Amino acid sequence: MNRNRTPASDVAFTPSVKAAQRALGSRAMYERIERGDGWETTVTSELAGFLAERDSFYLATASADGQPYIQHRGGPKGLLRVVDEKTLGFVDFAGNKQFITVGNLADNDRAFIFLMDYAHRRRVKLWGRARIVEGDAALTARLTPSGSKGRAERVVLFELAAWDVNCPQHIPQKIDASDVQTRVEALNARIAVLERENEALRRAATPSSGA
Repeated sequence: MNRNRTPASDVAFTPSVKAAQRALGSRAMYERIERGDGWETTVTSELAGFLAERDSFYLATASADGQPYIQHRGGPKGLLRVVDEKTLGFVDFAGNKQFITVGNLADNDRAFIFLMDYAHRRRVKLWGRARIVEGDAALTARLTPSGSKGRAERVVLFELAAWDVNCPQHIPQKIDASDVQTRVEALNARIAVLERENEALRRAATPSSGA
């Protein structure tokens, strides 16, 4: 490793953050991480696989004067798509027409994406810069997941600076309703088979009433 290289985690670990880590006892641990491989800065197969299974994420932006804003995005699995090893993208469908994210990105392109997998208690954080792309029909078609029902208005491209995976501590385990329904249907089908088998066994064990 080039020790003169700026760690990717510096996108989040500002001097004030490092000072807080030092004061509260965690700086040495993060310095060891920085001397090693550090945070990822490209889309790996692990990250691509994680994104392909997500049907929801949060995009954080800030206004020119730093006022933060978080926008939720949901849809079919894989709505946040890999464009290349440094770029992610998604289609911005028609919504409530507040356009806070659009306005924020016009003044401040710094952005952050937060993804949660409650079922497996995993969370992924991505830092980068985002920009709006208007009127690109080919790109819109490429990034529109199958099954989408909304009206596409624009595309948001996210240039990845660094990403990190958090530990599962304090993440409550929750199962998607669709997954629960699938498992319940499979269980009901199995119960129906067992009930038929049980009824057949009872009939076979019942003595004939004939003379």
